[in-house]
Amino acid sequence: MTARLTWAGVCARRLARHALATPSDGAIDDVVAAMCGAHAQVMSAAELSVGLRLAGSTRTDVRDALWTHKSLVKTYGPRGTVHLLPARDLAMWTGALSAVPAPLTSLPESARLTAAQNDAVLHAIGAAVRDAELTVEELDAAVVDATGPWAADPVVPAFGDFWPRWRQAIHIAARRGMLCFGPNLGRRVTYADPHRWLPGFRPDDGSRALAQLVRRYLYAYGPATPYEFAQWLAAPRAWGVDTFAAMADELAPATIEKLARDRSGDRAGRMPAAGDVAWVLAADVSPTVEPTAPTVRLLPYFDAYTVGGHPRDLLFPGMSATRALTRGQAGTFAVVLVRGTVAGIWHHRLSGRRVRIVVEPFGRLTAAGRRELDEQVARVGDILEAKPELTIGTVTVSAHK
Repeated sequence: MTARLTWAGVCARRLARHALATPSDGAIDDVVAAMCGAHAQVMSAAELSVGLRLAGSTRTDVRDALWTHKSLVKTYGPRGTVHLLPARDLAMWTGALSAVPAPLTSLPESARLTAAQNDAVLHAIGAAVRDAELTVEELDAAVVDATGPWAADPVVPAFGDFWPRWRQAIHIAARRGMLCFGPNLGRRVTYADPHRWLPGFRPDDGSRALAQLVRRYLYAYGPATPYEFAQWLAAPRAWGVDTFAAMADELAPATIEKLARDRSGDRAGRMPAAGDVAWVLAADVSPTVEPTAPTVRLLPYFDAYTVGGHPRDLLFPGMSATRALTRGQAGTFAVVLVRGTVAGIWHHRLSGRRVRIVVEPFGRLTAAGRRELDEQVARVGDILEAKPELTIGTVTVSAHK
């Protein structure tokens, strides 16, 4: 049977499951698990993503969870990007990500690692971090010393410069559970061996771990299509279809009523492709009470809710599609949610003990919505341990790259 959901109901499900409707009073790793990881390329954004979902927490709590209690681990997660993941789930994540096909590279053939070079680099990385946390410069030296000068060839474009050849394998090492981040050394990141960092760690079986990741993704972001799941992992579309097909007995098709009405003309006379069909867990098809409160929320750059959320035309309606997306990519702007849908953008600048916040709503906020916005601004200040100053106006910063 097909589950029939409204868009408002879908948003209510997601807001509740991301602890955005009501912040959680549970453990920090439970919150990060529910998000399917917090994007941490910009650490302050990760601290906000977690803090906005966890009642009373601050950025210090996130740092303590990482480096003192070790209930979180910083590593390369979905799409090969830096994420915070629950330490208890690292075995599942590394098992699942190892089962995901490697994304296509845009590097020319001459810049790529051969299979033999890739194996040599992975072996060198594992040996280098086995007994110590190393900065990237120290890891550069260790890998080149163990493999040969070819590993140091500056052929990987990055941030206006070129990285050495071997670094294109660094996220592969993380996917295989050979590497994670250690505590910063001043302003420099370090890399560590998760086996030493988390005693008893070992990646799970790939197929079993991947099935568990599908279940978690659909619970947090469903209904979703195989194409959307593949996009979330930067994996081939056909692989996403095959992955969902292998779990057909656990899934149920789902439609979003507004989307079905809006696109009925587009779909006339043709059957949707397999990857276009949205799915939920078969045990998770009950309707959700739709929210009545304004539920205004501020989400930082690359927050999991927007990066993992689809359909984009419903999540980013109207002006949001042009103002809050970058060529269809979510997360490049910090966004304002109203009832789970993007309805504005915002920006913050931390300066000493003050944080200046500019919010640009795309429509008029109700009195209740404005009160919620003020509460969210105050919460951002608490998380960043700074005094907030709010301006309602135009956000002039460009998209985050």
